[in-house]
Amino acid sequence: MRMRNAFVVYRKEALDMFRDRRTLMGIFLFPLLVFPLMSAGLGEVLEKSVQRTKQEATTVMLLGAEHAPQTAARLREAEGISLVPAAADYVRQINEKKLRAAVEFPAGFEEKLRAGADAPKVKVYFYRTELRSETAADRIEELLTRHREGIVVERLSARGLRPALLKPIQVEEQNVAEAQKVGGSKLGRILPYFIILLCVTGALHPAIDLTAGEKERGTMETILCSGVGRGELVLGKFLFVLTTSLITTSVSVLSFIFSLSLAPTYRQEMTGGFQFTLTPQAAGMVFLLVLPLAVMFSGALLALALMAKSYKEAQSYTGYLMLTAIIPAMFSLLPGVELNAKLALIPVINVSLTAKEIFSGNYPWGLLSLVFLSSVVYGALGLFIAFRQFHREEVLFRE
Repeated sequence: MRMRNAFVVYRKEALDMFRDRRTLMGIFLFPLLVFPLMSAGLGEVLEKSVQRTKQEATTVMLLGAEHAPQTAARLREAEGISLVPAAADYVRQINEKKLRAAVEFPAGFEEKLRAGADAPKVKVYFYRTELRSETAADRIEELLTRHREGIVVERLSARGLRPALLKPIQVEEQNVAEAQKVGGSKLGRILPYFIILLCVTGALHPAIDLTAGEKERGTMETILCSGVGRGELVLGKFLFVLTTSLITTSVSVLSFIFSLSLAPTYRQEMTGGFQFTLTPQAAGMVFLLVLPLAVMFSGALLALALMAKSYKEAQSYTGYLMLTAIIPAMFSLLPGVELNAKLALIPVINVSLTAKEIFSGNYPWGLLSLVFLSSVVYGALGLFIAFRQFHREEVLFRE
């Protein structure tokens, strides 16, 4: 196999790419625009949504208010709460989002409170996962907590006791983690997922176009009849697919980091106000880990797409590979999941968790070496499968 012929194929595919606007947009324009637009737009929407939720009056229903006149009066006087008449269908109204929350006082609430008996239970009904309903429940709980503390202080004062007796120990938390590590830890949960996803999507369209697309256009036979060998042909195509994958990933990550500086509100939501800097060392380490992963995906996508007779059929085949990449990539989003020797041997998961550690400022060199070596093995396997597929006549000329 002559490398010169492989680079001829590579150059030919690269020139074709620069003539194809759709491919250029997918590799350069889309990654450059999607994250800044998403960061600025999503950040603005999130900020306005949260502010509007905090500022608007929350509709709350009091059930059994006659049993707790003083407590009900406190809730009526509270800012940000709009009380509505009691109704039997409060559960339905909450589910239909006509009502944000309901507070139920048991019979004899005030009497038990004055008698100092067992604390009466107040029930707060709300719609979990619905932002406005959860906000209403939090407001109610805060108001009831203040009311409860006020009652306790009054009782202690009546007995000549100081309220400070309730808190004999003061606990003060001090964060000793570096600001960069905290910010990196927060962003390190989501960045590896995007990196792996972009690594696959960057190789997807070129892999399909250079295999099933060639078959559909009827140019595969012409290429095979040229003076280029099968091995040189697949190597040239593979290198081009790998290049597009790495370019798409690199451009997207840089665009994502840059977009955070353009959207301060979104950046604060993502990092909790902490600093995040992508150091050259971290970028280099992540690139070294992503490289064999991109090799594996590029080879696997070429092999799968070559089995198809048309572009549409190839899309259905490669869709399954997308799923096998997306699900393991989500491990970086899971709290409490840390890299260990066993996970370091599982493809995609190992890179996802390792990138998470690197962005957090941690470099477990032993595990990093294990992840790199296992990824190289998987990358070689993906490339080997692609070579095998290009040497199978029943795959190349499938009817």
